[in-house]
Amino acid sequence: MYVLGIIDGGANDDRLERTADRIVDQLSRSGRVGVVRYDATIADGLNTLRDAGITPGGDVTYALGADGDWTASGTELTVADALDSLAPTCAYAVVIGLEIPGHPTVVVGDEREPSKSPVIATVGTPNNLDLEALATDLEATDPYRTLESLVERVKTRQDADQAGAIATFTGRVRAKDDPEDARTEYLEFEKYDGVADQRMAALQADLEAREGVYGVELYHRTGVVRNGEDIVHVVVLAGHREEAFRTVEDGINRLKDEVPLFKKEVTVEETFWVHDRS
Repeated sequence: MYVLGIIDGGANDDRLERTADRIVDQLSRSGRVGVVRYDATIADGLNTLRDAGITPGGDVTYALGADGDWTASGTELTVADALDSLAPTCAYAVVIGLEIPGHPTVVVGDEREPSKSPVIATVGTPNNLDLEALATDLEATDPYRTLESLVERVKTRQDADQAGAIATFTGRVRAKDDPEDARTEYLEFEKYDGVADQRMAALQADLEAREGVYGVELYHRTGVVRNGEDIVHVVVLAGHREEAFRTVEDGINRLKDEVPLFKKEVTVEETFWVHDRS
């Protein structure tokens, strides 16, 4: 799933919404689009339902229609949670009103620049936006993946009806190796541009060529990954559990050995590149 933020750069009118509408319409021609609207002034996500005369119980309420249409209100949902929920079924996610660090942003107006995301376009009016170029540039960026979205991808493989097993591995950032270690705040990963992607694709193709293996998905995050967050996923669709388990283990071992990724560790006491200490 490709993620795009759209922020108000000083338009202060309906140009943000009109720009978002045009972008969503364009992306919808190529795949399913999830839209997240961010409004920091919302104090209680259940107010909309209460205003409509509905008194919900619990923290999340779904209103369902006969044709599959639905709305939802609730509390304690983060933008990351929303993106995670969209990733298994959407090709694109458009976040209106907020930049997403590490993912591209469209700025409507010219009085504000995002601080943690690259600008893919700056527009004064919606009609000035080159929608086809925007879609091409968006799809050239790193996609947003989750374990659930990768599992859904292997389930769609051509020979999935012959598969009786899905095995997965998830690597995450641990805060400490030992109880006495300084606590790790985050890891930061950089990839050898071009080479890392080629090696990952070659490894995936090699694993998928094995007898009894019908699909493999490999994913490694780059940028800042904080302690407790996921770093890497390996997902294998296979005929039987033996092939699935063996391929998952080989996949993560070979990914670490063959794909050029550089890791910086930031603890409460120091910062260092891990390969300098190998």
